[in-house]
Amino acid sequence: MGKQEVKTRSGERVAIVAGLRTPFARQSTEFSQVPAVDLGKMVVSDMLARTEIDPKLIEQVVFGQVVQMPEAPNIAREIVLGTGMDINTDAYSVTRACATSFQSAVNVAESIMAGTIDVGIAGGADSSSVLPIGVSKKLAANLLALSKTKTLSQKLNILKTLSLKDLMPVPPAVAEYSTGLSMGQTAEQMAKSHGITRQAQDELAHRSHTLAAQAWNDGKIEGEVMTAFPEPYKKWISKDNNIREDSTIEGYAKLRPAFDRQYGSVTAANSTPLTDGAAAIMLMREGKAKELGLDIMGYIRSYAFSAIGVEKDMLMGPSYATPMALDRAGIELSDLTLIDMHEAFAAQALSNVKMFASDKFAQEKLGRSKAIGEIDMDKFNVLGGSLAYGHPFAATGARMITQTLRELQRRGGGLALNTACAAGGLGAAMVLEVE
Repeated sequence: MGKQEVKTRSGERVAIVAGLRTPFARQSTEFSQVPAVDLGKMVVSDMLARTEIDPKLIEQVVFGQVVQMPEAPNIAREIVLGTGMDINTDAYSVTRACATSFQSAVNVAESIMAGTIDVGIAGGADSSSVLPIGVSKKLAANLLALSKTKTLSQKLNILKTLSLKDLMPVPPAVAEYSTGLSMGQTAEQMAKSHGITRQAQDELAHRSHTLAAQAWNDGKIEGEVMTAFPEPYKKWISKDNNIREDSTIEGYAKLRPAFDRQYGSVTAANSTPLTDGAAAIMLMREGKAKELGLDIMGYIRSYAFSAIGVEKDMLMGPSYATPMALDRAGIELSDLTLIDMHEAFAAQALSNVKMFASDKFAQEKLGRSKAIGEIDMDKFNVLGGSLAYGHPFAATGARMITQTLRELQRRGGGLALNTACAAGGLGAAMVLEVE
């Protein structure tokens, strides 16, 4: 596989000049009445104000949302219309499950590489509190039939066919459409298949919360998180509310398994919670950023996406996407200063960590002669991960990009890997560079 050039035709790199997110809030807490589109507008508006560039310079917005709202299917366009950008700004929405904002970042980067734009915004937003609650298929069909009837007797005949069950609201599905398995069930399968113990999962969760709490207390996170004043404008939130400041390993042991009550090891505490939030980054042609006098946070060195089967090990995407991203960057795992892996579940993250170092996996699944290498845990999720911060599906990638670039800057530069699993057997990996 050849080396990837994330550059324009004239050799200019794709620079990331800004990154911001809302605080991440657990479902039904501070953002309980705020739809994803408003979270997206909130973070983009604040980011534009902080960079102090003319909003009219933004030529493209690519944003994502995993839990779609029927009344605002193109969240990117709504963000353009609600934040003072030029009305002619191109805007479209994407979804790649938990890797959505990696996809939106790549789409904007590719527009810059192609020379069609100089400046773009990428990101994602999701609400697990403001959800599209549906109706049963039978009720939907009968409502449509009702709209076509003319007499009262016809309407009554249709209504008589409905049972109480037909009238019950239908929440969004939590299972994979193709398999009927939930993410938690897949995490359980991966824990059992790859020998990930309950203790190891609890230890990773404790580590994640401890490091995230320390990062906040050390002032490393607040610069990338805006203060939000959500409706009904009675209180503000400036910090993630899922992080356990008093995390103890003993506390995790008290919880019962959530998906396999008798033999399971995946619990609510070693899984990410349902979360509300939004995150965005601003990308520019390198020369344009310098022309505007903006500080460059870093560059995208390479990226890769993967797709695997969904029946088993569906959340193993990082182990497939990362080798491609490293090859395209022309580097080895050992060349990285930081590794940030999305922690959907402790079981999923630890399974991937194990496969990174497995020659057997590399030979049988990747067609490679040997593993990409064992992860140095001193480089791994050094500020904590999604288990602590939470996981608004479409926003996590942009959070990781911004957080990683800022930490690389604090360490004097280098290369970093961001990687994530995603529903549908998808995976994403991105190599970032800070000079």
